[in-house]
Amino acid sequence: MSRSGKILAFVDLPGGELDETGRGLLSYASRLAGTLDTTWGAVVAVHPDCGQLADFGAYGTPEIIHMIGAENLLDIPSHLGKYLAQVAKAEAAKVVLLPHNDLGATLAPVVAHELDAAILTELITLRQSSDGVRLSRKALGVRLAETRIWDGQQPLVVTVSPRALSQVVMPTVRSVTPAVISCRPTAPFTCEAAKITGRIPPDPQTVDLTEAEVIFSAGKGCDQTTFDQLKELSKLLNVSFGVTRPVYDLGWTGFERMVGQTGRTVTPRLYVAMGISGSMHHVGGIKDSRRIIAINNDPRAPIFPNVDEGFVGDLKELLPRLLQQVKAEIGGAP
Repeated sequence: MSRSGKILAFVDLPGGELDETGRGLLSYASRLAGTLDTTWGAVVAVHPDCGQLADFGAYGTPEIIHMIGAENLLDIPSHLGKYLAQVAKAEAAKVVLLPHNDLGATLAPVVAHELDAAILTELITLRQSSDGVRLSRKALGVRLAETRIWDGQQPLVVTVSPRALSQVVMPTVRSVTPAVISCRPTAPFTCEAAKITGRIPPDPQTVDLTEAEVIFSAGKGCDQTTFDQLKELSKLLNVSFGVTRPVYDLGWTGFERMVGQTGRTVTPRLYVAMGISGSMHHVGGIKDSRRIIAINNDPRAPIFPNVDEGFVGDLKELLPRLLQQVKAEIGGAP
């Protein structure tokens, strides 16, 4: 790709803040610009304040394009997508980068259609090769790896899963003060007959484990009492609940709650393993979790070398104390 093809990263500012996903997308865009040897910038629907400018600048963001009036289009993705495509055309952008969340996944096909662009969702890796740019993603619930080659002849719209985004600022990135550019759509957007009026977050107790943000899992180190206590704790803390194969085999819960290579391969922000020894199949199913914490009464349990933090303790003593403390904090009710 030549340097004439800019990368534009659409950064949502939920609640007026640059969240984990936004920070990760800025870091990703910066690295991507280095890989493709091109320039980049961020696009926002809400005008950033001084504090947000500093946050953007910490990731080396050279410029921020504020789409005037786009804040009112956040719940009308068909219009917002067209507006974003107008900006991409005006900036001669070659790549439009979006997070693979509800908004980004909805915007991507609209932007691709308006730009007559190639599209790839849930991008994992991108690298230059002799025959073009190789784009890799996971498909069918991360069970398959798919690689495509982009020759750079047409624009590209990609989404990146928030779990694949790292907030780490690369050592080569220098803090800057971004230039803020404001733009307006070339044509007014009128309201449609139907629009989104609200968003209901998924219930951690019923959401597919592959989409869960936080998972507490029970292993064969749990008996019926500690198993029930762990389920209650998960409900009180509003997090998802998982089990290992031995627990599933006992018939205490359904297959959809089983974590591991023979069950669900998960990538949560936090995975807490309680009473789990750490078989090869289970570790293989959780290894891409952002942070793993394990509690086991055996200091030699094989799971400990595979976690970020490990604690040796008896669940029969620990769980009642945790439940008591959590109930005291929230008033004793879920």
